[in-house]
Amino acid sequence: MAENKIAKILIVEDEEAICRAYEEALKTDGFSVLIARNGQDGLDLAIREKPDLILLDILMPVMDGLTMMDKLRAASPYGKSVPIILLTNLSSDEERIISAVTKNEPSYYLVKSDWNLNQIVEKVKERLGRQE
Repeated sequence: MAENKIAKILIVEDEEAICRAYEEALKTDGFSVLIARNGQDGLDLAIREKPDLILLDILMPVMDGLTMMDKLRAASPYGKSVPIILLTNLSSDEERIISAVTKNEPSYYLVKSDWNLNQIVEKVKERLGRQE
């Protein structure tokens, strides 16, 4: 990624407080932020705006995050390669999550309760190759 380019992050999250916290933390760290409240809106926004990385909740209304990720990966070369970080409260031993992450690389899985905001921002930077 070019040094001067401001990375664009899409947050797909239906919980207002969590979404706002992610948004503030990422903006404070110099990222441009887009927001979608469900998987369908997230898919539409991702295809239209082509963010550099997507933070994606799994359990959401309209379309869940795993379905959104599958559809995005099938949509275009961009969709196949954009890094996605799945953020959820579901157990990491749930087979459908492990299977989805494995087949939809580059994607990563984080349990929300195990990661604080600063760690999530650091993981975003790591995935974008932006170590500071």
